[in-house]
Amino acid sequence: MPETALQNLASPLTSFTEDEILFRDNVRQFAEEKVRPLAKEMDEKGVFDHALIGQFFQLGLMAIEVPEQYGGAGGKFFEAILAVEELSRADASAGVVVDVQNTLVNNALLRWATGDQKKRYLPKMAVDTVGAYALREAGSG
Repeated sequence: MPETALQNLASPLTSFTEDEILFRDNVRQFAEEKVRPLAKEMDEKGVFDHALIGQFFQLGLMAIEVPEQYGGAGGKFFEAILAVEELSRADASAGVVVDVQNTLVNNALLRWATGDQKKRYLPKMAVDTVGAYALREAGSG
């Protein structure tokens, strides 16, 4: 590929916008202050602290890509990845909760739900409803 063509490619993912840096840093601070202190106890008890889920909703972390018209943050997929990464630094299970909600449940609704289904479910997913995502493989039971 000619050098000029390479120069026209998008910047690498290691180059963040100012908004992405601010978002990442805010999630990192939250994870360090609120999630990390609970991680050991949650792990030992095998129970996720439900108060954290409420805080995830308050911070908009459970509906990052959901459009504002449905009560979401109207953000980008990359922001969801930043949130998952920062939460997972403090506690992997916290990262998984936010990951499944954003990249599996909300994403499926955004891609494949009808307009009526989006109006019915996305506002709930943005405010107080944790989704579930079930997978099944043929021949596995």
